[in-house]
Amino acid sequence: MNSRKWVRLFLTTLLIGGVLTLVSSFIIKSESYAAVLQPFDIVELLGLLLFFSGLGFIFSVISQMGFFAYLTIHQFGKGLFKGSWVAIQVFLIVFAIFDLIYFRYQAADEGVSIWPYVASAFALLTIGMATAWKKAQETNRQAFVPALFFMVVVTTVEWVPALRAASADYVWLMIIPLVVCNAYQLLILHRINGNQANAK
Repeated sequence: MNSRKWVRLFLTTLLIGGVLTLVSSFIIKSESYAAVLQPFDIVELLGLLLFFSGLGFIFSVISQMGFFAYLTIHQFGKGLFKGSWVAIQVFLIVFAIFDLIYFRYQAADEGVSIWPYVASAFALLTIGMATAWKKAQETNRQAFVPALFFMVVVTTVEWVPALRAASADYVWLMIIPLVVCNAYQLLILHRINGNQANAK
């Protein structure tokens, strides 16, 4: 990938992250907007718009850092573990899903239901499988597991700062742009490179 293509990927992913976080904030942080609309305060409103857009840009940069780290790890894993790399990735996918359910539930307040954690973990798995299937369709079958690994394991690692935050709002504000930015990068890479056989 040359510098022009990399800049294009960076800017488009940055824009996706900023716009998605801003749009999501209208729903997730609606009370913050209500506070500046009644009474109307244009300065506070602009501040909120800039804050959530900037937050989205940060989430996008985290997504891009994770993507390029994944590309490096994937090549390293194939070289070091050879044929075992696929099995290792499958194990890490299963562990990440278990982690999203069990450890988050253990850290929650007593009396909280486990089902929201199950639902969020399997929603991520479902989106990951759909994205990985699309990647495999457009490149080759061997791309499915690495793509699923990226969408589940790497996204979970990127999501950790929000999962550790006290506010549940930021958990959802972060995961929406992360998933979309990760899926976008994964599916656009082989198109940018003009290589339909790219399995990364």
